[in-house]
Amino acid sequence: MKFLLNTPCSKLVFQLTCVVWLLTAHSVYAGTLSVQVVDKTGKPLPDAVVTLLPFDKGIKPTNVLPVKAVIAQEKMQFIPLVSLVAVGAKITFTNNDPWNHHIRGYSADMTQVDVGKSSGFALLLEGKSEGKKAISKDVTMDKAGVLGATLLGCFIHGSMHGYIFVSDSPWASKTNSEGWATFADAPVGPAYVKVWQADQLVEPAPAPLDISSGTTKHVIQLQVTARRVRVAPATSGYAY
Repeated sequence: MKFLLNTPCSKLVFQLTCVVWLLTAHSVYAGTLSVQVVDKTGKPLPDAVVTLLPFDKGIKPTNVLPVKAVIAQEKMQFIPLVSLVAVGAKITFTNNDPWNHHIRGYSADMTQVDVGKSSGFALLLEGKSEGKKAISKDVTMDKAGVLGATLLGCFIHGSMHGYIFVSDSPWASKTNSEGWATFADAPVGPAYVKVWQADQLVEPAPAPLDISSGTTKHVIQLQVTARRVRVAPATSGYAY
């Protein structure tokens, strides 16, 4: 046996066997967690961020959070409305509108309002000229938390709003149009989940749950009302 293990072929087989065993062991202790976030009337809430707090902190998800993201300004809207990224991610703001936008990012934590707006960032993006490339500028999100990116200094475009959620946990997911956030390889066992949603004034306490080896579904109801999707008018103007 010692002789066989010393051959290159046998070593390769042994290594592959170990890899298969580790993958099998992980699959036994991993399941699928689907969390639906709904408003106080039971309607699904898209663009909420669900963070999983597993008991076993040693297991990391297969899908990692993005370290790059693009937020476009189109028809006086931030697209996407909510961006979920990892700490240190580079955000590229691109103005596809023909008029200027003055973007201001600041803390969206309702309990720590920055009245003087001394923190965060500010960007002035010139409008896109016909036949030319859109103007873009980058911002690095080096702190965990939530930043609200909004247009300032213009009454016409004052309704623009968007959010960047910078997660210090790899177990974070944004809800889809039906309010579902899914973790495909969640560790089996006791865990907590917490939810951030732009309209809630106070973040609810983390909810306990137990993840099985199959599919675990959990519904979290927030005391907010789902917003109607705003359709921007076809108009033009300038913000300085």
